[in-house]
Amino acid sequence: MASKDFFLVAAIDFGTTFSGYAFSEVTEFQADPLRVSTCTWGSSTNSVMSLKTPSSILFRPEKTFDSFGFEAEDKYSNLSLDNMHRSWFYFRRFKMMLYNSKDVHRSNLLKDETGKEMPAIDVFAASIRYMKDHLGDFLSRRSTQIRDNEIRWVLTVPAIWDDAAKQFMREAAEKAGIDGQALLLALEPEAASMCCKYLPVERMETRIECFSPRSKYLVLDAGGGTVDITVHEVNPDGTLKELHKANGGPWGGTTVDQAFLDFLSEILGADVLQTFRDGHRDDYIDLLREFETRKRAVKPDSDSRVTFKMPISLHELYRKMKKAEIRDAVRDHPKYGGKITCAGDKMRVDADLIIALFSKTCYAIVKHIRDLLQNTSTRDTSTFLMVGGFSESPMLQDAIKKGFPDKKVVVPPDAGLTVLKGAVIFGHNSKMIVSRIAKYTYGFKCWQQFDPSIHPKERKEVRNNRYEVQGCFDKIVEVGQPVSPDSPIGPQQYSPQENEEWFSAKLFASPNKNPLFVDEEGTLRIGEVEVDCRDDKGNVSSADVYLIFGGTELEVKAVHSDTGRETKAKFDFLG
Repeated sequence: MASKDFFLVAAIDFGTTFSGYAFSEVTEFQADPLRVSTCTWGSSTNSVMSLKTPSSILFRPEKTFDSFGFEAEDKYSNLSLDNMHRSWFYFRRFKMMLYNSKDVHRSNLLKDETGKEMPAIDVFAASIRYMKDHLGDFLSRRSTQIRDNEIRWVLTVPAIWDDAAKQFMREAAEKAGIDGQALLLALEPEAASMCCKYLPVERMETRIECFSPRSKYLVLDAGGGTVDITVHEVNPDGTLKELHKANGGPWGGTTVDQAFLDFLSEILGADVLQTFRDGHRDDYIDLLREFETRKRAVKPDSDSRVTFKMPISLHELYRKMKKAEIRDAVRDHPKYGGKITCAGDKMRVDADLIIALFSKTCYAIVKHIRDLLQNTSTRDTSTFLMVGGFSESPMLQDAIKKGFPDKKVVVPPDAGLTVLKGAVIFGHNSKMIVSRIAKYTYGFKCWQQFDPSIHPKERKEVRNNRYEVQGCFDKIVEVGQPVSPDSPIGPQQYSPQENEEWFSAKLFASPNKNPLFVDEEGTLRIGEVEVDCRDDKGNVSSADVYLIFGGTELEVKAVHSDTGRETKAKFDFLG
């Protein structure tokens, strides 16, 4: 979609913990790229107001969509009060499925909070559709008359996701009613980088020069589920190139939530906490909301106790299951005795215990960055940009600053919205990132003539009256190699088998630089594309296959050897 074809860019940041959308018109972007509009969300049961809403979705018993975000949480809580929630489908923090699953398919099922299953793509599509429709209503209330075909959509995805997960999100968005031709996928740390590039110096906590030509900086995008890291260098013309393949891990803010639940389980018993979660969903949701608020205020130098409201239902359940009181359990606990007190429905916890909930997560992030900076291409990186909701945590900021005292650490204002606003900017100017680093060694599965110096003799077969080896890895791109969407990789020439009019190109990826076979340990089947080799008269010849790397999504094209006819094809990563 060319710029003249759309009047507004709308971005959806679909996060593990929270989601939101933002938008700007073309004229607004031209006047000020940071002039981006967002929506304010709130809960009907308390005074919570936020620029994002929880990534929670509720379906009716017949699996039709009911509500999303705060509304879904509130309604599910009310249903559980009347013990009517068990037949409903309630999903929260389900985005991590696409990171944790090593085998993403269209047919994947997703378990809700009580173990009931629905097709994952239906859950994701309904979530995206809700955001899309909510934006439409928002624009209508503003009397902004823009048709669907005048909107360019941007959907954020972690840079560490594989191609199958990205395709899954694209297909979910298309199922939600977004035209695939109008949809871009933006890598989250890159979007954040683009937002920071436009921030004026007076809005930053400290003066930075990381966007001057030839400078290098690291983007630490710490969200709810994952930590996504990229390292960029600024080209003389202001465009950006990636210096190291996207990396990171599952060390987002939800790991601190899990540490809190483990802490409660250690005090109360896993059986009590599980029964509380299953039987008192409303109070369980309130408890997690309360911790979400409390954890944002935890500082490394805190010395005062942190107070939590413990639901009365939890006290009653503990009394029923353990024949004792929670206050007695914390008083007599061999590890926590004297560090926790209970009074009424309040639990007061020593600051050092709450601070300790962050230690494992912060250690993992610091260690990963330290290992990353050992690479020759990243060693002289001088500035860290911390973005994403978890980057607003004083605990994580302190861990990064202490772990890297020689680096300049910058946390932009509203770090939790940086990705979302940057995604809008990316939609207006998606050509800012001109070069990325290949995350794997990519190659096609093929037959090769048997070579006793490299091929095991047990793999040789007789084919076409000679010894050949099947399942060989025909390398196209090597891991760590710079790739650009403007420079297709190839060509690799392939021909159909005898009496065939097409061939199937099966793409594989390996973490190794020089894999020999596609069945080596660690090698993944990425996708498959079929190429028609007939010309206009029905004659069959070979075709040159090019891979277009460097964009946010992998593309392929085939050029007919005789006619020069170009065929655009798409890999199926979900087959």
